[in-house]
Amino acid sequence: MTPPLSRRTLLRTAIIVAAAPGAALTATGRAAAVSLPAPAAWTLRPFPLSEVALGQGLFATKRALMLDHGRGYDVDRLLQVFRANAGLSTRGAVAPGGWEGLDGEANGNLRGHYTGHFMTMLAQAYGSTGEQAYAGRIASMVGALTEVREALRHDPAVLSVAGRFGTGAENVRGSYQYVDLPAAVLGGASAITLSAWVKPTHDAGWARVFDFGDDTTRYLYLAARNASGVPRFAITTGGPGGEQGLNGSAALPLNEWSHLAVTIAGGTGTLYVNGTAVDRNTAMSLTPAALGTLKNNWLGRSNYSTDPVFAGAFDEFNAWSRALTAAEITALQSSRAADASTGGGDLVSYGFDETSGGTFADASGRGLDATLRRTWGGPSHPGFLAAYPETQFILLESMTSGDYTKVWAPYYTAHKILRGLLDAYLYTDDARALDLASGMCDWMYSRLSPLPDATLQRMWGIFSSGEFGGIVEAICDLHALTGKAEHLALARLFDLDKLIDACAAGDDTLDGLHANQHIPIFTGLLRLYDATGEQRYLSAARNFWDMVVPVRMYGIGGTSTGEFWKARGVIAGTISATNAETCCAYNLLKLSRMLFFHTQDAKYMDYYERALYNQVLGSKQDKADAEKPLVTYFIGLTPGHVRDYTPKQGTTCCEGTGMESATKYQDSVYFKAADGRALYVNLYSPTTLTWAEKGVTVTQTTDYPREQGSTITLGGGSAAFELRLRVPSWATGFRVTVNGRAVSGTPVAGSYFAVSRTWCAGDTVRVTVPFRLRVEKALDDPSVQALFHGPVNLVARDTSTSYLPFGLYRNAALSGDLLPTLTPVTGKPLHYTLDGTEFAPFFEGTEDPTHAHLRRAEPRVVFGGTDSGVANPAKADGTTLLDEIWAAAPFSGKGALVSRVRSTVDAWVSAGLLGASDGQKVTDTARNASYAP
Repeated sequence: MTPPLSRRTLLRTAIIVAAAPGAALTATGRAAAVSLPAPAAWTLRPFPLSEVALGQGLFATKRALMLDHGRGYDVDRLLQVFRANAGLSTRGAVAPGGWEGLDGEANGNLRGHYTGHFMTMLAQAYGSTGEQAYAGRIASMVGALTEVREALRHDPAVLSVAGRFGTGAENVRGSYQYVDLPAAVLGGASAITLSAWVKPTHDAGWARVFDFGDDTTRYLYLAARNASGVPRFAITTGGPGGEQGLNGSAALPLNEWSHLAVTIAGGTGTLYVNGTAVDRNTAMSLTPAALGTLKNNWLGRSNYSTDPVFAGAFDEFNAWSRALTAAEITALQSSRAADASTGGGDLVSYGFDETSGGTFADASGRGLDATLRRTWGGPSHPGFLAAYPETQFILLESMTSGDYTKVWAPYYTAHKILRGLLDAYLYTDDARALDLASGMCDWMYSRLSPLPDATLQRMWGIFSSGEFGGIVEAICDLHALTGKAEHLALARLFDLDKLIDACAAGDDTLDGLHANQHIPIFTGLLRLYDATGEQRYLSAARNFWDMVVPVRMYGIGGTSTGEFWKARGVIAGTISATNAETCCAYNLLKLSRMLFFHTQDAKYMDYYERALYNQVLGSKQDKADAEKPLVTYFIGLTPGHVRDYTPKQGTTCCEGTGMESATKYQDSVYFKAADGRALYVNLYSPTTLTWAEKGVTVTQTTDYPREQGSTITLGGGSAAFELRLRVPSWATGFRVTVNGRAVSGTPVAGSYFAVSRTWCAGDTVRVTVPFRLRVEKALDDPSVQALFHGPVNLVARDTSTSYLPFGLYRNAALSGDLLPTLTPVTGKPLHYTLDGTEFAPFFEGTEDPTHAHLRRAEPRVVFGGTDSGVANPAKADGTTLLDEIWAAAPFSGKGALVSRVRSTVDAWVSAGLLGASDGQKVTDTARNASYAP
C-alpha cells in the first residue's frame, strides 16, 4: 500500500479538480460533445440527441418531469456512498436509501449503480437541452469521483471532526475503517481501566468500541449496542458461552458524545456510562492477564467478521493498569484525561488530535502508536472505483451459487458507473470522466484476465450475483475511444459461452432464466461482432431477439414474470402482478435499435414503437416529484392492477433506466444511411432534425399518436436523398403526399416506403397513418386479448380483479375496424367507453386500476348493431363464426361482406356447426344491417 493520502494532498487534489477545465466549451458556451466512432458493420448511423430537438407533445411533457427531477436532486446524496467508501467527508449528505444505501435491500450491496444511471440521465438531459445546469452537475460528480478514486489509492487518512474536548476522528459509516493498536497494548495487566469518548452515528447492533482478541474464543470487547440495544462489555477465554459480562441500562444516544469506561480489579468489573456505574459483576475473574498477548487489538472493529464496523467518532481512548475509582471516572467527564488527576492512560493514551495522515500518537510513553486501516485492505489496482469495498468482486470468484445478501451483481454495478462516466465524457468532453472509465476497465482486466475460463463461465452463469448488465457494450464503446487491446480483451472475458452458443444455433434455452440478467448481454455481443467480426455474436443476438419477440412478449412490449422467463408461447398463463420488469423493455429497445443498425428489418422498429409508446411511456407517472423519479419496477398485468411508481425501497434498477429512458425519447426517431443517401423516419414524433452534412432540417409536426399521421417539412438548403418512411405492421391505408401530390407506389405494412428526390426548403411531406381498433390474442389463450388503436394499447379502467368480458364485433366497420363499437369520450383523446367502462391509453401514467387484457365474449351474432338472435358458434379450437367472417376484412363494400357471410355460413352448416335456419338468419341480418366504411 502507498502512504496515506494527507488532508493537504486531498486539498491539493480538490483544488486541481476545481481548477481543471473538465468539460471543454464551444464558442457558444456549450460543452463540446465527443462522437463515438460508428462501427463499419453498421449500415445506418444514429443522430446525436443534440441534433434531434423534441417538440411539444406527449414525449416533451413526460420528459419535462424528469428534467425537473434531474435539475433539482442533490447529487451529494448520490455521492455519499462513494465518499464513505473512501473515508472522505460525506458533507452531511444522507444517502438516497433503498438499493443505494447501507440499510436497503441486501445490505445495500448494489449501491453505486443509481449514481451511474443518474450521470447518464444528466448527460442525456444536457445533450438534449444544452442547459448548463446539467453539465455543471456532471462536472461536480466527476470531480467528486476523481477525489474518491485518489483517496482509495492510498491508505486511509483521518477524517478530523470536532471532538468532545478538542478534535476527534470520525469513522464514516460505509468506510469500513478501524484503528489498529499494537499487540502490547493491554500489557498483560491483572487490573485495568478502559475509557473512551464515542459519538455513535448509527444504531447497528454489536458494533465495537473496542475489541481485543485472537479470534472468537479469547477476547474482551465493548459494544456500543448489544441485541437489546444497550452497551455491553465482555471478556472470555472460552468463546461466547464463557463470557463474563456487563450490560448498560439504556441505549447510547446517536450523534451525541458519550463516555464509556470499564474497570476490572479483584474479581469485580464495573461498567460506567457518562460517569455513572450502570452495572457491576462481582464474579468477573478474568483479566487481560488471562488472555495473554492478543493478535487483534482494534478500535471500531469486531473479531466476529459479520459484526458491523463502528460508525461514529472517537475522542480519547485511554487504558490504565489499575481500576480507577468512581470519583476518578467522574472527573473524566469534564476534562481530558491528561488534564485530570488520573493523567493519561499508562498503558496507552490516544487523544485523536491528528488532522492528517493515518497514524494516531500514543501519549502513554510506551510508543504504541495506532494505525487507521480498512477492514478489506485496499484496492488491487489503482483504477478501482466503487461505492463499496472490492470484497464483492473477490467473493464472486469462488461462489458456486447466488446469494445477493453477500454478493449482489458487482459487475452490474460497475457497468452502471462505467456507463455513466462514458456518457459524461461523450456529452461534455470531460477528460477526467474518460480517465476514470479507462481506469475501471484496466482494473477489471487485471482482476479477470488471470482467472481460468472455467471460473469465468461459472461466475457469469450464477443468478443475480454473476449478473453484469450491459458492461460488454460499455467496454466496447470505451475500446472504440481508447484503442487499448486490453479493453477489447476484457470485453471478451464476459462471454457466457453456453448461452451464446445455444442462441447462435437457434436453441431456445431461455425458460427459467432471469430476463434482465440476460437481455443486455446480447447488445454487448453485437458490439463484439462490430469489433471482431465473429459471426456467432451476431447470430446469437438475432436469434435471441426472436426467442423473446413475440413469443415471450406482452402486448405493451414488456417481458418476464417475477423477473423470469417462462416457456415460449405462454402469455396468458404468466400474467401476474409482477410482469414486465421495466428494465427489460429498456434493454430490449437498445437491442432492437442496434440490430436495426445491422439489418434494416422493420420488425425491430415496429417493436420499438410498441414498447416506447406503451410500456416505457406508461412506466413514468404523470406528476412531478423532487425526491423520486416516479417510475415503475414491475407493470402488473393482472386485471385491476394499480401501477406502483415508488417501487420497493427506492433507487431500483428500473428507476435508474426509467430516468435514462425519459431523457432520450428522440434517440431513434431518425437514422441516416452510412453513405448518407437515405434518411429513415422510424417514429412519428414532433421533432426537428438538424442534418448538418446535408445542410437541411427535417421537422415533424404532429400530435401522434393522438393524431393519425405526421407532416414533415424540409428546411435549409437543397439536398438529394431518399426519405424512407416506416409503414407500421398494423397500418392499412398508409398514404404519402409531397407538396400535396400523392406519391406513387404501394406502401407495404411492416416495411419502409421510399420517396427519393432532391429536396428543397419548404417541401412538405404528409404521412397519413390510419388507425384501426384491433385485438392481439394471447398465444396460449385466444380469448385473452389486448386492445390496440394504432400503436396504442387501450386499457379498461375498472376496479374488478377479474377479466372483463367484452364483445367488439357488434358495430365493426367494413374495413374490419372495431372502433365503431366504442364511443369516444368528448375532450379526451384516445379515451372511449364500452358498456359503461372507460378505456384509456396505456401511456397515461396514472394510478387508476387498469385492465391491459380483456376476456373476449361474443355470445351472439350481431352485425351493424342488429342482433340475429343466433348464438355465435365456435370450433374446437375456440374460433367462432364471427371470427372467421371478420378475418377476411377489409371488405370493399357491403356486398363483399355479405358474400363472405354466406360462404362462411354455408361451410359451417355443411360441417354441422350451425343449423340451416340459423344460418339463414345470420345471412339475412348481415344483408339488412348498415355498416361504417
